[in-house]
Amino acid sequence: MSRASGYDRHITIFSPEGRLHQVEYAYQAVKKNQNITSVALRGQDCVVGVTQKKVPDKLMDKDFVTHLFNITPNIGCLMTGMTPDARALVYRAREIAYKFKDTNGYEMPVHYLALKLANIGQVYTQHAYMRPYGVSTMLYSMDEEKGPSLFQIDPAGMFMGYKACAAGTKDQEAINALEKVLKKKDLQLTETETIQQAIGCLQAVLGMDFKASDIEVGIVSKKRKGFTRLSEEEVDSHLTAIAEKDELPACTPSIEPPVSVRQGFRGIRLFLRKQQRAARAPLTHGTLKRTTVHAWRATH
Repeated sequence: MSRASGYDRHITIFSPEGRLHQVEYAYQAVKKNQNITSVALRGQDCVVGVTQKKVPDKLMDKDFVTHLFNITPNIGCLMTGMTPDARALVYRAREIAYKFKDTNGYEMPVHYLALKLANIGQVYTQHAYMRPYGVSTMLYSMDEEKGPSLFQIDPAGMFMGYKACAAGTKDQEAINALEKVLKKKDLQLTETETIQQAIGCLQAVLGMDFKASDIEVGIVSKKRKGFTRLSEEEVDSHLTAIAEKDELPACTPSIEPPVSVRQGFRGIRLFLRKQQRAARAPLTHGTLKRTTVHAWRATH
């Protein structure tokens, strides 16, 4: 109806439902242009951003494909959406930040930089000769007064501070996963835990196991000087630690499987006993334990 009536032809025209369709299309550009998902998580003394790294052409040098940028030495930026728009907005942000420092003599606070970028995005929804940037911007830094700070700016010029946020193709699924992490009361994530939780959330949402070259991880922390990108060796060590945590421990009384699963275990045990009796082979404890673990994994 809106397309037939022409309400999506200009960015300044509201539809009868009160919607700006061109702005909504900018949100879709964030989701669909690069087909990637990004997450950011704030810990006790750090902020971590994790995003997919896809090289669109085999002939391209992978070192020139990135979604992580420095705005200042201490402010990091994670861009999700259209790469040309991301680059343009990053250079605009750097110009704003360095002009602020030249005028005032100290580095621009990350919340004020987020406000300035949000103002630019909002103005671009008011003029017919402009279009919104097709990117979602995450800014994070260690603020001298507020500690670890994380902000997200959307194409419409809305910005908010977050404990955790997501953008891209599966942003809603990622938000749900991050909410489960933050549901725990008195959660105090260390730097290592924050990195692994962020990577684990992205793995769970996408349903795949990453290699070190598949993702980018950027971090600001009290232990590190400024905004830092983790090397592939560091990312690989965290992926190994996550994989080791995912190994199923033996069932304990505090974590008892459901009744249906326990009945399945009994059935497997009886079946094995019958088979091995028929073959006149002894049933070892190791065979029984391995089969029980496989059954547990198959039901989870």
